[in-house]
Amino acid sequence: MVDVGDKAVTRRVAVARGRVRISDELARAIRDNTLAKGDLLAVARLAGIQAAKRTPELIPLCHPLPLDAVDVRVELGDGCVEIEGEARVSARTGVEMEALTAVAVAALTVIDMGKAIDKSMTIECVRLVRKSGGRSGDYTREGEA
Repeated sequence: MVDVGDKAVTRRVAVARGRVRISDELARAIRDNTLAKGDLLAVARLAGIQAAKRTPELIPLCHPLPLDAVDVRVELGDGCVEIEGEARVSARTGVEMEALTAVAVAALTVIDMGKAIDKSMTIECVRLVRKSGGRSGDYTREGEA
């Protein structure tokens, strides 16, 4: 791991987004909450939060962080499930990986819960959209609100 011992503790925030392309049939099942495994949007949200908290167990060189907050928003969109993950911490290193992990695992949960109906789902465009804090300063991906 990179030595961050000499870096200042600062307030850090990271936001990531992604989506899962789904069929109309799966979208109906999500909307009607008729999936055998339960409420897909709620379970994917919880999976994303849990994943953010376990990021250093999944990514070998990632520092364990005392997260202040993690929020994952999972919404049914037009032909897709939209996912946004936000992680916040006061620490010596950033929370980009926690936000990205939250989105990726929430997306995998959508696939797990919907695969009985739609085997052609695709995870798309998992990306960091915004971060603040730390030595490198603020970043916002072009074209993202």
